[in-house]
Amino acid sequence: MSIVDIDGIEEISGLIVEYEGQRVSLSPDRVFDIGRDADLCLDNNPYLHRRFLRISFENEFWWLANIGTGLGATVHDQVTGLQAWLGPSSRLPVVFNRVEVVFTAGPCDYRVTLLNDEPRWQVAIPHIDSDGDTTVREIGWTQAQHLAVLALAEPMLLREGLGVARIPTNASAAARIGWPVKRFEKKIDNVCSKLDKLGVEGMRGGVHTHASGRRACLVEWAISTGFVSSADLKLLNTPVTINDKE
Repeated sequence: MSIVDIDGIEEISGLIVEYEGQRVSLSPDRVFDIGRDADLCLDNNPYLHRRFLRISFENEFWWLANIGTGLGATVHDQVTGLQAWLGPSSRLPVVFNRVEVVFTAGPCDYRVTLLNDEPRWQVAIPHIDSDGDTTVREIGWTQAQHLAVLALAEPMLLREGLGVARIPTNASAAARIGWPVKRFEKKIDNVCSKLDKLGVEGMRGGVHTHASGRRACLVEWAISTGFVSSADLKLLNTPVTINDKE
């Protein structure tokens, strides 16, 4: 395995792991672990498993496995929009060209990218011209709900490509967009309730029972699905009229 700067690599061979400005080129004859004390050390966050994710090559496929015991990860292909939840003791094949792996440990969100130069699946997706506001309305979210989630995700989006960021408190996120805390919390509660009904992990109960864990899971979902993106950050500086019935 070799680690090179992003700007220094011209061709992708096999599978590459991208994190915080570095790319790690993997060898099919060795397993590769990601965690607090692993082949790829993310940081010294005590909430993160020493060895959390494992990448290996078996039966002509690259596999991503969760070898932790208490954390999960969201795996998302941005081209097709396909998303999967990778819980403890589970694994899935890396079959697309570019896969985003987003997960939460304590107050921090992490993003690791997997680049595969030999994807096994290719899906044709029709092109649809749509701005962010239209997309939000089409799937049933209000502008205020979108803005509330965006305020929580801002630190992670500002560090796009750098892997980890801390999730703000409700009070900090509400202050960022000039809302009263109670109104902000209502919007987040509405979003989490809807996602819980849709089966999204971590919105209510389970491993993440406290408020900070739920916020982190919400940010994880929002970024991995493209519900919020760095292009949306300009909306944080645009006043929004709050409708308490939303």
